Amino acid sequence: MIIRKLTVKGFKSLILDEPIELGRVNCFIGANGVGKSNILEAIGVLGAAANGVVDDESLMRRGVRAGVPGLYKSSFASERTPAHIGLDVEADGGASYRVSLLNPLDSPDPAWTYKTESLFDGANEIVSDGVRNKKNLNPIAGLAALKMVELEERNSAAQLMRALQDYAIYCPNTPILRGVVPDQQSRRPVGLSGGQLAEGFDMLRKYLLSQGENGENILDEVLELIDWVVDINITTQAGALLSPKVPRTKHLIKFTDRFMNKTRNELTAYDASEGALYILFTAVLCLLPEAPRVFAIDNLDQALNPRLAARLTHYLCQWLLNSAQDRQLLFTTHNPAVLDGLDLTHSETRLFAVERNCNGLTRVRRIELTADLKAKNTEYPLSRLWLMGHLGAVPNV
Repeated sequence: MIIRKLTVKGFKSLILDEPIELGRVNCFIGANGVGKSNILEAIGVLGAAANGVVDDESLMRRGVRAGVPGLYKSSFASERTPAHIGLDVEADGGASYRVSLLNPLDSPDPAWTYKTESLFDGANEIVSDGVRNKKNLNPIAGLAALKMVELEERNSAAQLMRALQDYAIYCPNTPILRGVVPDQQSRRPVGLSGGQLAEGFDMLRKYLLSQGENGENILDEVLELIDWVVDINITTQAGALLSPKVPRTKHLIKFTDRFMNKTRNELTAYDASEGALYILFTAVLCLLPEAPRVFAIDNLDQALNPRLAARLTHYLCQWLLNSAQDRQLLFTTHNPAVLDGLDLTHSETRLFAVERNCNGLTRVRRIELTADLKAKNTEYPLSRLWLMGHLGAVPNV
């Protein structure tokens, strides 16, 4: 299930004039503070609504930063404060889910209330807009989530709701990837900050090796990105590899270094390059069937050398677009080199410039390979064109 259109009205800096038309791989670039993460979080709020309740716990579970209603709702000197937050997605097959949410700014409630809610499967209206006008309905409980039990598994609306419910924003953190700090938001196959990476990679390795030659080739691609590694395994025996003073989880990633003496060439995630951990984390999310069908990674380029960031982006596009499953990724980046890993000639790979207008409102513009941009791209890579200002999405400093 692929989300094709996202419309946001009144969430943080987002009062969008037009819907964002998404592909399967979506990259958002822009200056700091322009609203890139707000786009990812808007889907997170919608995912909480699709699951039946919008409160701090349900939002943090999806990687949305917890805050008071006054920080969620748009507030601009040039605009009237919206009465509610409106969120709307359309997906393959004509399925759509739309909701408007309320919470008093002066005396907020623990959970947001539903003003309107609509669920459509492309042929039938399952939940209608005016349903909240009926009596005896709990205003903080989503009706569409309850209707899920009445829908067949293959129903397009049911598929959309499951994708939204499972959606999460991942933002890996080096100490958590190393396993020395617990992940506050644990999920399967990995936590939102990278917890359970050893278990997640163990699942990925076994899965790829069970897929025959194609799976083995993909595993080789993952290992190729970490040029100092000859092999990666999982162990429960730290032994001499880790100081007893270092906190540890039950399962540990064990790297074998190709350059070290063979009697002392093994090390755990605690001592390994952090870039290697970020690569494994991204591979687990992009390749494992247990990962969410729709997910986001905030700041994909963390801890990665520019050339490695471009190569990883190239591979993750291949992994997602060639998958037998419908998988969809949204990610943000500040590293221009990431753009060189994108193939914008593929209709499902999309690049968006995120900027603020003169009144501070976030505006999102898709960057397409026009004739003029193609001509420039023959002389300079996209990374260089971004730095030169040809793509926009640069700070005014």
